[in-house]
Amino acid sequence: MNRDDKEDTKIYKVVINHEEQYSIWPADMQNAFGWKDVGIRGLKKECLTYIQEAWTDMRPLSLRKKMQAETNM
Repeated sequence: MNRDDKEDTKIYKVVINHEEQYSIWPADMQNAFGWKDVGIRGLKKECLTYIQEAWTDMRPLSLRKKMQAETNM
């Protein structure tokens, strides 16, 4: 753990976009356009742990759909 992580006591929230890509955002700030809350809040490490467990396929949703359609042809 680096010094910045150790001293970061801010509360973050996990957000997701229309492509099912995850990020974290300070909990007291409005989300950036196109991002919505997942419902997870906590310290940075906790939020990143959730993302690591939830975001198992890094491909954007549109790419996953396209690849699925191609295999169904």
